[in-house]
Amino acid sequence: MTAITAPRRLARLRSLALTGIATTGAAAAALTLMPASAHAAEAPKSAHSVTAASQDSHTGTGGANSLDAWIKKSLAIMKAKGIPGSYEGLHRNIMRESGGNPTAQNNWDVNAQKGIPSKGLLQVIDPTFNAYHVAGTAHSVTDPVANITAAANYAAHRYGSIDNVNSAY
Repeated sequence: MTAITAPRRLARLRSLALTGIATTGAAAAALTLMPASAHAAEAPKSAHSVTAASQDSHTGTGGANSLDAWIKKSLAIMKAKGIPGSYEGLHRNIMRESGGNPTAQNNWDVNAQKGIPSKGLLQVIDPTFNAYHVAGTAHSVTDPVANITAAANYAAHRYGSIDNVNSAY
């Protein structure tokens, strides 16, 4: 009986430990992403269950469908259109606004209460996206490259560059 109980007990402890880590991580992400005066995105409901396979499409550095590739593609378009910004500035703001999740949507701030939630990697509302959309990118606020490029265009007009943005904008 001890041989059967010990593995079960160990599996239960592992499960509890992972649940505790996930809960603590989600709470830390929520605190990081929701400063009092900001419009940061809600932490994704499944933020604690990101796996190595899914990480590539959100924050990984490999493949054409990764945050690294999206930023680099956006930077190429920005350069061609004369929009200032650096990889570091984009990455820093993306991680603060959405944690690298291209489908992040804020459903709690003042914009959401008005029916225009912030969406995507850099948490852009539809009117801002439409006003600062950059030709040559998809006309979809949740398209990663279009979202990054429009947000960088907006930041360039308002702050001089996305590199000058260090909080919700």
